[in-house]
Amino acid sequence: MTSTIDYKNKIILAPMVRVGTLPLRLLALEFGADLVYSPEIVDKRIIASERHFDEETGLIAYIDNKNTINFRSHPIEKSRLIFQIGTSDPDLALQAALKVKQDVSGIDVNCGCPKKFSIQGGMGAALLSNPDKLESILTNLVQNSGLPVTCKIRMLQTKEQTLELCKMIESTGVKAIAIHCRTKDERPRQPGHWSIFKYIVENIKSIPIIANGDIFQRSDIVKLKEMSNVSSFMIARAAQYNVSIFRKEELLPLNEIVKKYIKKAIDVDNNWPNTKYTLTQMYAECSKEPEYKDLIKSKSYEDVCKIYDLESYFQNAKTTNGIFKNVLLGQSKNLKRKQDEIITVANSEKKKRKT
Repeated sequence: MTSTIDYKNKIILAPMVRVGTLPLRLLALEFGADLVYSPEIVDKRIIASERHFDEETGLIAYIDNKNTINFRSHPIEKSRLIFQIGTSDPDLALQAALKVKQDVSGIDVNCGCPKKFSIQGGMGAALLSNPDKLESILTNLVQNSGLPVTCKIRMLQTKEQTLELCKMIESTGVKAIAIHCRTKDERPRQPGHWSIFKYIVENIKSIPIIANGDIFQRSDIVKLKEMSNVSSFMIARAAQYNVSIFRKEELLPLNEIVKKYIKKAIDVDNNWPNTKYTLTQMYAECSKEPEYKDLIKSKSYEDVCKIYDLESYFQNAKTTNGIFKNVLLGQSKNLKRKQDEIITVANSEKKKRKT
C-alpha cells in the first residue's frame, strides 16, 4: 500500500547538506514548517548502512561498517519527513528508498546539486542533461517504492527546455516537482529568476510545483504567490540563518534561535562537529556578533554552552547520558497536536468550499 502525502499549499524546509540534520528539522517543524527534507544522502551510503533504533528515546540512526552515521531521524518527524537521495542508478535508488521506507513519508531525487562530487558521479544536476536516466530512476521509484516520489531540479537555459523536462517528470507519476530558480551554473549571489514559476505553473496542471530560491522572508511567499500562483514554497538559506522564518509571527532574535538549536542538538545527541558547523552557518550574515568569535574557538558542547549561558542545561544532559527522553516525548505530543489542528482546519475549509 502506497502512503500518501499532500504537497499542495505547503511551506517546506529545503534539503541542505550538513545543515538539515535532525536538530534543525525538528526546530523547523516546531516553528510551523509543513514538510522537512533530509540532506541529500548518496544511495550507496544508505544502502551500506544498518538501522539502529534506540527504544528509550526513539532515535533512529543508519550507521555503516566504518561507524559513520549517515542518517538520523525520530518518529516525531516521520509523517512530514522527505528523504532526499543522491543517485544516478534506478536500482540503487530503489534499494535506498526501501532501506529507509519505514522511517520517512516520501522520497525525493536530487536533480539540482551543481557540486563537483555530484556531477562527477552522474548525480544531482548531471541528471538534467540525462533525461532518459532521470526518467528511469523516477519511474522505478514511483512504481516500486510504495512511497510518494518527488524530485528537485534547477531551471534549464530556457523556459521551454525547463517545461519540457517538467512534462517528462510529470509523466512518471511523481507527486510534485520542486524547482530552484537558477541554472546549474548560477550561484546564490546571482538573483534567481522568479518568472520561471508562472510559466511552469500555467503549463503543469496535474501536480503541485514547489518554488525554491530567494525566499528570504514571509512577505516573499505572498509576493511570489501573487506573481505565479505557485502551490508551495521551499526555504533554504533563510531557514539556515533563522529557522523561525516558519513562524507566522516575526522572526525571533538570532541569539534566541541559537540557544534553541544548541538545546535541541543536545536533546538528540547530535555530533558536535555538525552542531558547530550549523551554528556557524547561522551567523553567515552576522559574523561581527561578539558571540561568533567565541563560537569559532569552541571545541565542545561544554564550551558553547558557556558562551550562551546554558551550563545548567548541559550539566543536566550529562546526568541523563546526553538524551532527554521526557523532552523528546513532550515534543512528540506537541507536534502531534499541531498536526491534528492543521488537519482540522483543512477539513473545515473543504466543507466551506462545498457549501
